[in-house]
Amino acid sequence: MTVNSVIAGPTHTGGVEDFVHELVDKELPWDEAQREFMRLHRPQSLLQRLIEPEEIANLVVYLSSAQASATTGAAVRVDGGYVDSILP
Repeated sequence: MTVNSVIAGPTHTGGVEDFVHELVDKELPWDEAQREFMRLHRPQSLLQRLIEPEEIANLVVYLSSAQASATTGAAVRVDGGYVDSILP
């Protein structure tokens, strides 16, 4: 038996999309609103975009497959390179 966990970072969902639009500008198209949000509120993100649910699902599929049979006890991050810091 293998046991692993997936640690998802900021993920693009309908609720998050509404939240981002509220913070930056309701009138902006999604791609522009997301870029502005990342610039203002998540500049330490290496990917500079939210993670799509499919990207998280792809990791779950892999970890559930025979290809990952030697991986156990792992906490695998899908966070788009988001690096939280104590520095502003």
